[in-house]
Order: sequence, then C-alpha cells, then structure tokens
Amino acid sequence: MTILVIHGGAGGDGPWLGKTPLDPARIECMRQVLSAVGTKLQRQEIDCLEAVTVAVEMLEDEPLFNAGKGSVIGSDGTITMDSSIMQGRDKAAGSVIGARRLRHPVRAANLILKQGWPVMLSSSAADDFGIANGVEEVSQEWLKTDLRLGQWQQWRSTRSSPGSTDENDSVLDHDLEGRVAKEFSDEGMGTVGAVAIDSQGMLAAATSTGGMTGKPEGRVGDTPIIGAGTWADETIAVSCTGVGEAYIRTCAAHSLAMHLQQGNALVESANIVLDAVAPLGGRGGLIAVTADGQFVMPFQTRLMYRGVWDNGSMKVGIGPQLEQ
Repeated sequence: MTILVIHGGAGGDGPWLGKTPLDPARIECMRQVLSAVGTKLQRQEIDCLEAVTVAVEMLEDEPLFNAGKGSVIGSDGTITMDSSIMQGRDKAAGSVIGARRLRHPVRAANLILKQGWPVMLSSSAADDFGIANGVEEVSQEWLKTDLRLGQWQQWRSTRSSPGSTDENDSVLDHDLEGRVAKEFSDEGMGTVGAVAIDSQGMLAAATSTGGMTGKPEGRVGDTPIIGAGTWADETIAVSCTGVGEAYIRTCAAHSLAMHLQQGNALVESANIVLDAVAPLGGRGGLIAVTADGQFVMPFQTRLMYRGVWDNGSMKVGIGPQLEQ
C-alpha cells in the first residue's frame, strides 16, 4: 500500500466559478508530482520521508504556487519562506523559518530532521545551514515572479490587508480583473504540502509556504510550526493550508491526530478541526493519510488545489470534484 496526497493551497468564498487561465499549469504540475513521486514510492525506490520532500520540492519549483520560486512578497518587498517536515515512526521533525536564499526550504527542513537537533532554525541561520549542507542557493530576484510582483504592487497601492491579493491571477491579464475580484476573498492562501504512507506502513508530512503578500516583517504562520501546520505520528500524517494564525491557535494538525486517537472517524475528525479553525478567521483546508490507508482532502473555501496517488490511481482537483 502506497499513498501520496498533495495540496497547493486553499482560498476564496462563495460557489466554485471554474478555472482561471493559470490553473491548467497548476493542475499539470500536480499531475507530474503525483506521477513521478507516486511511482517511485510504489516501486519502493524512496520512502515516505523522501516522497513528501521531493513532492514539495517540485511544488516549490512551480512559480504559480506560493512556495519556493514564486513565493509571495512581504511588506518590505522581500520574500521569506517557511517549511517543516515530520516523520511518524519517531516523531522526528525539522523546520525553517524566514529563509531568503534557499531554492528548496523543505530540503533544509529535511536535513535538520536528519541531523536530530535542533528542530527549528530561523532566518540567516536557516539559510546558512541549508547552503552548507547542499541546498541550492538562489537570489531574491530569482525567487520573484511577475505574478507575485504584480500582486505585491496591487497590495501596496490599495493598502489592502496582508494576503488580500495572493490569489489574484488577474494582475497578468486585466480582462480577468472583474472576475477575480468576485472570486477570491480577502484572505489569501497558497501553502503547499504533502503526506504519504510507504510500503512499510510508515508515514510522513511536509509543508512549505511564502506566507502572505504584504505580511509584516517577522510574521510566522502555521507552516513551520510542528503540530499547527504539520504533524505525523504512527497513525496519521497531516498538512494544513489556510490563514496560519487560526491553525496555530487551534494546534490544528495535532488536533486532528488527537481526535482520531479518541475514536472518531477520519472524515469526522477533519471536519471538527476545520470547524474549530473557521470562527478564528482561518477557513482553509488540510490533507491527511492514516496508517490503515484512509485519506482525506477537506476544505471549507471556494477551492483547494489537491491531488492523490492511491496505489497507482491518480486524481486531482481544484473545485468540488476530482478529475482522473
């Protein structure tokens, strides 16, 4: 039994209105991730920890997702990135906060996990550790894209709340402006993540993000916080996406594991977690896989980029329905 579940962020209010012109590229990226990593996982060429790492690295390399290249831009005009990873069998974990020079923050988190101590590194220490251990160094200019620069300029000119322009694809196509203004809410999301179970029954989870457009300097969301944005133990692996502060306040990822251990069904447990997050301004979604092969991808927003590789069968989706 091998299962890989991925997400590329959740957001928006109201009914599903269909894909934007940039969405086919996002879908194709998810298909490539699931096919490439799922096949290696099924062939036992990689274990669950490497599977979630490589899956998130591939999502970090897609400029249309908010992680790695194409991360959103903060209030000071710079990109800072967060990532975390955890393996279930021993609860080993690694996390980086505020990285500025890493192509793949998730790989740095993986290396911290394997080193064993400390669990978290922040800012220049995270960059220096990753680069010293072989993670590719990149410039801020390389990380920035026209889409993110457009969203940042829109955020700055309108003095919007942080994250309000994260989902606005229309900055690259003015014909979309009216539609996108209606399609997305004031809270932008865009975290990427992966959870997996390998042929040995081991579980792992990883999450990575650029945060929110216009975020204040030093702001930390749930993504790098073990138990909030990422969790894995012997029974479940979880990666969350949404407004991070609410996921932190509810310890969302760990809370899902606790509800499952109390005997609740997986779907019920996931909905309980999202229902707890929503009143705190954190509507979003999550992905999870359990040791007995169950998986969920629930969300309480307009859309969530998501997909699953389930023992050779692949499905992806954005809106309510999954596609083969």
